[in-house]
Amino acid sequence: LSVCPAMDWRPSELKFHYTVHTSLDVVEEKISTAGKAMAEQRELYLGLLYPTEDYKVYGYVTNSKVKFVIVVDSSNTSLRDNEIRSMFRKLHNSFTDVMCNPFYNPGDPIQSSVSQMP
Repeated sequence: LSVCPAMDWRPSELKFHYTVHTSLDVVEEKISTAGKAMAEQRELYLGLLYPTEDYKVYGYVTNSKVKFVIVVDSSNTSLRDNEIRSMFRKLHNSFTDVMCNPFYNPGDPIQSSVSQMP
């Protein structure tokens, strides 16, 4: 899922793929080190996974082990941790709604006028 203004992201697409795949390694590491404590815990938000020179990468894991990653521009200092957490909760709720929709075919792109930015 990508929510961004209509821009040409092709030059940096490979960089984003690398960043997201690297962040998934950090997510797996956090999940494995938390172990049983995480299973008993209700908090799904993993927080800041790692900052890079250009981006901050945040993670979230659902109870069913679905992983969400949000990449934010490092220069955006107005976003606070609780706002990122709120974004993940909204994303999780929207994802759950789509997956529970009997007319949705798994693997089809998820499109919504709400998720499109001008």
